[in-house]
Amino acid sequence: MKTHTEYLWFNTPRRTDFVNITDQVEAAVRKSGVKDGLVLVNPMHITAAVYVNDAESGLIEDFQSWLDKLAPRGLGYKHHRTGEDNADAHLKRQLMGHQVTMAITDARLDLGPWEQVYYAEFDGQRKKRVLVKVIGV
Repeated sequence: MKTHTEYLWFNTPRRTDFVNITDQVEAAVRKSGVKDGLVLVNPMHITAAVYVNDAESGLIEDFQSWLDKLAPRGLGYKHHRTGEDNADAHLKRQLMGHQVTMAITDARLDLGPWEQVYYAEFDGQRKKRVLVKVIGV
């Protein structure tokens, strides 16, 4: 059994951003030497998400619109009583999901034809990291 841990670092220029990290995750898988196993990709911040979906710009805009309707910025969230102003970012993270686990087959991510791995940032403009943990043989 082999394991490999890598961290990806992000400091997005906008508060909300969607970053395709498929190539970086694939590079970590290659570096690990694992031929058959799993890779966990976990944003290590409570206002960011990792998800797998299509890399189509219209869909990403649809995600943004949908999230803004479900968790608009600037409402009178109770979380803001603590001096924070990012309750919407916490809610959006819950909607998009915390982390993903994907199969590795023949030393590559075993994704569907249109699937890509995305880092979704909802409270950006500061340094944050994503854990990539590869396990297998």
